[in-house]
Amino acid sequence: MDLIRSHVMVCGGTGCTSSNSAAVIAEFEKQLVEKGLDKEVKVVRTGCFGLCEAGPVCIVYPEGSFYAHVTTENVTKIVDEHLIKGRIVKELLYKGSMEEDEKTVKSLDKVDFYKKQKRVALRNCGVIDPENIDEYIAFDGYAALGKCLTELSPDQVIDEILKSGLRGRGGGGFPTGLKWKFAKNSVSDKKYVCCNADEGDPGAFMDRSILEGDPHAVIEAMAIAAYAIGADQGYVYCRAEYPIAVKRLQIAIKQAREYGLLGKNIFGTDFSFDMDVRLGAGAFVCGEETALMNSIEGMRGEPRPRPPFPAVKGLFGQPTILNNVETYANVPQIINKGADWFCTMGTEKSKGTKVFALGGKINNTGLVEVPMGTTLREVIYDIGGGIPGGKKFKAAQTGGPSGGCIPASELDIEIDYDNLTAIGSMMGSGGMIVMDEDNCMVDIARFFLDFTVDESCGKCAPCRIGTKRMLEILERIVDGKGQDGDIEKLEELAQAIKTTALCGLGQTAPNPVLSTLKYYRHEYEAHIYEHRCPAGQCKALLTYKIDPDKCKGCTLCARNCPASCITGKVREAHVIDTSKCLRCGVCMERCKFGAISKG
Repeated sequence: MDLIRSHVMVCGGTGCTSSNSAAVIAEFEKQLVEKGLDKEVKVVRTGCFGLCEAGPVCIVYPEGSFYAHVTTENVTKIVDEHLIKGRIVKELLYKGSMEEDEKTVKSLDKVDFYKKQKRVALRNCGVIDPENIDEYIAFDGYAALGKCLTELSPDQVIDEILKSGLRGRGGGGFPTGLKWKFAKNSVSDKKYVCCNADEGDPGAFMDRSILEGDPHAVIEAMAIAAYAIGADQGYVYCRAEYPIAVKRLQIAIKQAREYGLLGKNIFGTDFSFDMDVRLGAGAFVCGEETALMNSIEGMRGEPRPRPPFPAVKGLFGQPTILNNVETYANVPQIINKGADWFCTMGTEKSKGTKVFALGGKINNTGLVEVPMGTTLREVIYDIGGGIPGGKKFKAAQTGGPSGGCIPASELDIEIDYDNLTAIGSMMGSGGMIVMDEDNCMVDIARFFLDFTVDESCGKCAPCRIGTKRMLEILERIVDGKGQDGDIEKLEELAQAIKTTALCGLGQTAPNPVLSTLKYYRHEYEAHIYEHRCPAGQCKALLTYKIDPDKCKGCTLCARNCPASCITGKVREAHVIDTSKCLRCGVCMERCKFGAISKG
């Protein structure tokens, strides 16, 4: 057996793949063969390392050298200098990954982005080859399933999950162990275990990244859940737009079957369990549990009235439990390390960690896993690196279209289920979109409601009609045609929809509007009563002006104006005819003296 002296770990997640990491991997493999190093240096395609902003990411072990934005052109230098001569290529390292003496590479947990993180659900992402079951097993993979089947009764498994305080990471935050207990107590000859990997929130990619980087963790957890409730069949419902996740999940299922970890008499016991993948067509509503089950059954993805709840009557009319990918990813470690260990992280009512997809106006975009109770300020500034361009933080939108906007005044709030709900937002699946002073909060509310209207299944009138009426009012406001009473109409419609919509997605659809009205009402009022967008984003409300004291009369703005609405002589201050202005912003872009402003 060849002795491997170095491992080159290259991110093979969707983000880095889109930045050409596949070509980087191919180039490493090619050069290692050409230079006779392929028997002593191994290239591993991993899952997401988390720091997507730095992609493609490559970490070389045993040194732990963190190379960022790696291109195929960089590969030669890394191979020749680092892998052959043993000299770290400092100019290609991720900034902040070297100690102050610039001689020692920091371990990942000392890099600012990772310092305050605690990787539980993401523990194997970026660490193992997700397409190799042996690597998962080497990191205690399937030990939890073996422990459950040979040492614990189904009731003991459920008690451990209950004791851990694990709550559903898909949005609602319902106690996972309680859901399992209800399903176990339902009497039936057939039961099912389902995994929600639909993940339709804009900006969310937590579940996708776990499936891409550690698919066996989900398979193992689903088998444990099946044992606990008495099921023998499972389904992972994954959107077809996640081809890498789907491929790796299918490979993992095939490998688990070959190893006897799925199928008949697992671990030599009388427990049998198998699972399959079902692909969704990308309907947001199929993230709702009953709509998801309808889709698996081959019917239209529409929610069902509840009760009965899925734990009593779910998939194919049988008792069913449904958890999302991140929830399942916590289960094997809870069994292996114990509920008491899990309870050491988090808050009194929200135990463990939470994965967030950090995006928007933030320096360090990527995947973040922090203990519940971490403050929003820590996530935005200590981990996320703050707002680009020195701009001011304005809001963070959590929970996707079902969530709300958290203002700067709540930066020190401890993030957990109850705290976010109390301020008008919600945890949701974990998307966190950061906004700065240039974002118009009325337009943000319009964006999320437009998404909801487009994705509504149309089954119930409050969602089908009510959200459409709300959207029409918001579009009128951002177009400068807002009327007195529009705010009150929005609030009235929002409360009616929250009270009467059929499913959770419809009931929470007004949240982005309600939260922006709560914290940014003045922006709505400025749009309606002053015909002004404070953030300078709503095109219909913009007015471009030239400051005569700054204008040098260079004529650049006039020569580039598509509407020919700027007049003035050379070396004299110019003037904009606002009645002809298209509000395209070309003049402001071309001005070299900062003489043009909008407001």
